[in-house]
Amino acid sequence: MTFVRLPLYSIRFLTFLLVLLGLAHLGQAQVQLRGVVRDRETQEVLPFASIAVLGTTNGTTTNLEGEFTLVVKQLPAQLLVSELGHIRDTVRVTSGAQPLNITLASAAVALPEVKVASFPFQLVDRAFRNLARNYRRTYYGRAFYRQITRIDDEPTELQEVVWNVKSNPARIEGTTLAQGRYAGVQAPISLSNFSVYTRRYGLFDIRQDSTTSLALFSSNVEKNYLLELKGILGEDSTGGVAEISFETRPELAYQSQGTVWIDLETNQVVRYRVVQPSFTGSTSNPRQKFTNAKLTIEMAFKSGGKAGIAPLELMKMDLTTDLTEPGKEPLAIKVSSFTYFYDQSTTPQRLPYAQASLTDRDLDDIRAKPYDPEFWANNPVVKRTPAEDEVVAAFEKKGAFGSMVKGQSRKPARR
Repeated sequence: MTFVRLPLYSIRFLTFLLVLLGLAHLGQAQVQLRGVVRDRETQEVLPFASIAVLGTTNGTTTNLEGEFTLVVKQLPAQLLVSELGHIRDTVRVTSGAQPLNITLASAAVALPEVKVASFPFQLVDRAFRNLARNYRRTYYGRAFYRQITRIDDEPTELQEVVWNVKSNPARIEGTTLAQGRYAGVQAPISLSNFSVYTRRYGLFDIRQDSTTSLALFSSNVEKNYLLELKGILGEDSTGGVAEISFETRPELAYQSQGTVWIDLETNQVVRYRVVQPSFTGSTSNPRQKFTNAKLTIEMAFKSGGKAGIAPLELMKMDLTTDLTEPGKEPLAIKVSSFTYFYDQSTTPQRLPYAQASLTDRDLDDIRAKPYDPEFWANNPVVKRTPAEDEVVAAFEKKGAFGSMVKGQSRKPARR
């Protein structure tokens, strides 16, 4: 075998050429798409719409303003766009230079020809049994959580974390903090542990006695709830997703009302929304009380799950209440949190997942990890709406994330 010795300048040129080809390949391999999804008739934005690259597991979800960001390997790409209550559509994208404006047509709503009063109860019972049967199905991934607290419409707290999360088709089972940041201003109250509601809430808990549970998904749904079938989202009444409104019976002390969407073919819960006007809470200050409290919870699950089960995709918690204290004007409190689940699989991860506890202290966990501004500035999963961008910028300008509001005497709220 004969080796040919190349001149030094030739080797340098070949090395330079290989680097250029490598950079060109990398440049082509990653294309960031941005856009907004709207209703075709009303032009209203569609939050929680799903955008996925056709034939892959790569996808994302629109934020509260209907906006999305998605990185694809190459163009052209076929995007499958879907949203509950709208007809899914396929969009071919050839350029990422301009934001995409995607519109979806409303799905037809039909009622079965024979509207039997027991039909919605049957659907809820099937969904309950489906949850119980598949409760041991475990998913591992990550979740991005953002919380903003406002007092009299002024932002006083911002908390953002990324959890390693373990979940099942009904709830979060455990989390461990991967990254986190918190900022706040001096205020009469803080709700830095509000994330416990997201981490503890679920449609069904196998550890509880379902015969005494007041949850919608239990074996005694007929005893505790009034149900009404609002319609079927789909081409006809034989398939699609059933929309069912529910409310607790008036004789119960616990009160809640909402809507649940159930896939007729798989008995999978697709989306769930509940309002709890009977929410109760307290603070570490005995003079302070919460009045007129209302908690709104939304959960969405990935569609198209095998065997009628799918992992969580979104959770949203909104609390509105008045904070009263003798001798002072009531303060209007609003806390909003949004959780997006991503990178999910059934492959077990060797991580110390912990169940949420009322004694958890989010700030202690966040302070234990150094603040990394680059992680938050360049992470595409950190979805922000324009209003939230403004809040983030205000806190960053004050340097609040790095200081963690040291030296302030804060009064954390507790359940």
